[in-house]
Parts: sequence; C-alpha cells; structure tokens
Amino acid sequence: MSGVDWHSVWTVTLDHPLFSVALTLIAFQLALALYRRSGWLVLQPVMVGMLLVVGTLYLCGIDYASYRADASMIAVLVGPATVALAVPLYRHIRRIQQLFWPILITLVSGGVLGVALTLAIAGALGADLSVLMSLSPKAATMPIAMLVAEQLGGLASLAAVFVMLTGVIGTALGPLLLGWAGVDHPAARGLSYGINAHAIGTARALEEGDECGAFAALGMSLLGILIALFLPLVLG
Repeated sequence: MSGVDWHSVWTVTLDHPLFSVALTLIAFQLALALYRRSGWLVLQPVMVGMLLVVGTLYLCGIDYASYRADASMIAVLVGPATVALAVPLYRHIRRIQQLFWPILITLVSGGVLGVALTLAIAGALGADLSVLMSLSPKAATMPIAMLVAEQLGGLASLAAVFVMLTGVIGTALGPLLLGWAGVDHPAARGLSYGINAHAIGTARALEEGDECGAFAALGMSLLGILIALFLPLVLG
C-alpha cells in the first residue's frame, strides 16, 4: 500500500474555499483568547487576528485576492451584525432622546475637529494630497471611509488601513485616557468609543455595559453618516 502524498493533501487543503474561512475563525478565536487571558488592551483581537492571518497567508503563499474571495461568506455576516446594534439603541431610546443636544454637539464638534486636526498634522508633516484625502474620512467606519476616500481622490485601501489603526489605537488607549479624565458616565464613554474607535470601540463599549454599547453604536453610525454626506461637499 503506497504512502500518503502529504504534499498533495496540503495543496488540496490550501485550495479549498473553507480553508480561508477556517483560518479567519481560528485566528480570531486565538487572538480573543490571548486578549482575555492577558488583559492587555493593546492586544486587540482584530489587530492580533489580522497579523495571524497575514502571517499564515505569507507562509502558505496564498495571495490576498484568493483569500478574500474564499472568505467572502464571513463578510456577509457583517450586515446582520450591524443591524443587531439597533437592539441596544432601542432599549435606550428614551435616554438618547433626553441627551439629544449634547449628542449632536459632541458629534459635530468631534467630527469637525477630528478631520481638521488630522489634515493639519498630516499636511505639516508633508503628506501628499492622495494621503490627505485617504486620511480625512478615517473617523467613519471602514465601508464609508473607503467610498468617501475614493470620491475625494484618495486610496480606498489606504483609508481602510487608517480606519483599522484608528479603531485599534482608540480602543487600546480610550479606557486609559477616559480614566485619566475622570469620565465614568456610560453614555459619555460609549459616545467617545463610537466616535473615535468605530466598530472595534463599539465592541469594547458593549463589554462595559448595554448603555455604553448603545451610545457607541449611535456615535459610530451618526458620525459615519455625517462624514459621508458633508465631507465630499467640503473637500470635493
């Protein structure tokens, strides 16, 4: 009886569409376990999981286009997961109505200052126009930021990187900075997470409580809408 051709088995495994799905799920679970065991905010599961996936793809010689196509079934779940954020919003709708004006002022001032300071600092450091236009929508969630960046003449892929880094850094440093500032109100903390750290920050906010998660989802959603509507008009 002939031996098993392990090279062929390995090749078939790598070419199977479910390999990318399994890789994504395993990488995230490992990253999540590391995050929970260590308790270090800098070890965000999204960032660590991404590094595990990128490293595996590089070692296995799999190009990103193939991986993205095979893992597309996971991306389909992003829609339902986003819609599910409406549940905590509904639970706290009365609280949101009570704080309507503080929320609106925070969103407008935070959005304007975030974009203005980003462009000012990047411009002072010598960033070219395409980089500036890729940076400008980083306060929005990734799908919105990528579309807005393309409309402004930036690079969608670069905008996606900036959004991810913003989310990871904001989630890692947010609790520390909010603690130093003495901000302990769930609504204020949640709005800060949503505005500054997008979906990753919203996930962190949900860990702190339902009200915090609701305001994070609200801040992320409304700021994304404002950027999508007004940033192309101002910078276009």
